Amino acid sequence: MATQTAQFAPPGNWQELCDPIQPFLDEVSGCLQEEVRSFDPQIANFIQYALGSQGKQLRPALVALGARATGGLNPKHVHAAVIIEMVHLATLVHDDVVDGAEVRRSRPTLAAHWGNKVSVLAGDCLFAEALKLAAKLPSNEVCRLVSQSAKVVCTGEIRQTLHRGNFELSRTEYLELVQMKTAELFALACELGARFAVPENPEIHQALRDYGLKLGTAYQIYDDCLDVFGEENHAGKSLGTDLITGKATLPVIIALERADEIERKAWLAMLKDGEAQAGTIRERLLGQHIPASCCEVVEDYIQQANACVVELPAVESLRGLSDCLLRQLGALTD
Repeated sequence: MATQTAQFAPPGNWQELCDPIQPFLDEVSGCLQEEVRSFDPQIANFIQYALGSQGKQLRPALVALGARATGGLNPKHVHAAVIIEMVHLATLVHDDVVDGAEVRRSRPTLAAHWGNKVSVLAGDCLFAEALKLAAKLPSNEVCRLVSQSAKVVCTGEIRQTLHRGNFELSRTEYLELVQMKTAELFALACELGARFAVPENPEIHQALRDYGLKLGTAYQIYDDCLDVFGEENHAGKSLGTDLITGKATLPVIIALERADEIERKAWLAMLKDGEAQAGTIRERLLGQHIPASCCEVVEDYIQQANACVVELPAVESLRGLSDCLLRQLGALTD
């Protein structure tokens, strides 16, 4: 059976969604550039290079969109967005070392450029700077939340590393790791957006946090599918690293769930030789319509995310963000 190559692109109409908050995003970018100057001059160029992996500033955008959905933006939101983006950049730098990735945002990763030792330490510096900025805020609660989220993200990365080569990971375990690794920072961004907009409304804080967890889970599943089915010239980063490094992600998990005992053994044999068998694995996954099944899971999480904020006073921007991701799901089908 002939199969088609799934094409991926960043979520559609992103710029249209960001136009109303572009001044906020520009201010966050400016503050991040100022933070570069706070580092030792000998390592500032490493930090500056890491900033080039910002992409579309999704997490700062979540801070702004969460604030606009609940009460409006103020200067504290810029501070929060800078903190979260620095934590995110630290995780990207470390991820590229762990995954052996050579390209991110269509250019060499920090690790590919300067080596793993420099990259690990630069990531550590970004974590430390983020926590220092959080400590400057009037409430210790923000510092606690940021520290807790950083701990959850790193714990998720460690747990995933311990599961390298374990392609019999259950769907439940996989989704838990996704929530820890990616969705946690989405949730933190949305929650801080709400906290600084309506400080005395814990119900809204929780609603935004829940939205971020669901949306972040959907986004990471999409990204995991991109790694298997995407094309590097469209994605602008190294792809295929999950199979090579032995990560069990949803496409593989679904294939194994459907397989009988004989098929399962054949799948596991191929997956254990992921680098050599990557092309065959990809074609078989496409032939079994696995992208469409992943699409259904992502759609479900997006619906759950939207349900979390349905009663908020101004949810159009959050629904728009969900729709941006939803519009890309057609690319997952063969």
